[in-house]
Amino acid sequence: GVASNCTVGSSNPQTVTVAAGGTASTAFTVSCALALRNKIAFATKRDGNSEIYVMNADGSKPVNLTNDPAFDVRPAWSPDGTKIAFVSFRDGAGEIYVMNADGSNQVNLTNDPAEDWGPAVSPDGTKIAFRSERDGNEEIYVMNADGSNPVNLTNDPADDGRPAWSPDGTKIAFLTTRDGNEDIFVMNADGSNPVNLTNDPAADLDPDWSPDGTKIAFVSDRDGNIEIYVMNVDGSNLVNLTNDPAHDTGPAWSP
Repeated sequence: GVASNCTVGSSNPQTVTVAAGGTASTAFTVSCALALRNKIAFATKRDGNSEIYVMNADGSKPVNLTNDPAFDVRPAWSPDGTKIAFVSFRDGAGEIYVMNADGSNQVNLTNDPAEDWGPAVSPDGTKIAFRSERDGNEEIYVMNADGSNPVNLTNDPADDGRPAWSPDGTKIAFLTTRDGNEDIFVMNADGSNPVNLTNDPAADLDPDWSPDGTKIAFVSDRDGNIEIYVMNVDGSNLVNLTNDPAHDTGPAWSP
């Protein structure tokens, strides 16, 4: 029983001999990763190429975490704040990497010649959903947080991308072109029972679940320009939130 950002380095459990009526002690080696709170991770080209930075929530003290000549983008926090998944092109193609929240221990999780993109960490931190072209077209995959056991969830000739976990981890919303245009679908976390939520001839993309799991915000051009919409998780009660002639994209809910 240790905190979610800690691991036991020695044998666990251990066997200890205790004399009747006596006591005995044993030692465990425990290491804990730094958890960052009230921070914002972002990609920037301020050093000449795209890097992952982290800064305080008021914009102060920006720090370069990746500091690599390759293109690094799309940071995604682990729920406990100890790790950041991101996309890097340092191995030639887009790969999913993970690093500690201070930028240390950067590890390639996908290590595949195909392009992998858009990591989304599950609410319990044990899985990462992502888009991959390793089967010849864009599919939604899920793998363990250490990169093991990648599984194709969508397995459809259409292009699928932008996975977003429901807060309880049981479902994944995603973008797909399987009905001839870009729509928001939702499926079970194992890939079963995909359902079209938007079903509109316009382009619908970038789903983002509300923290209580009752709503999904998304982007659509169904009114002639790109706007932020919100709908119930079954696709009902669709509402245009922005309604502005400018382009509005990338919705993100407050906690």
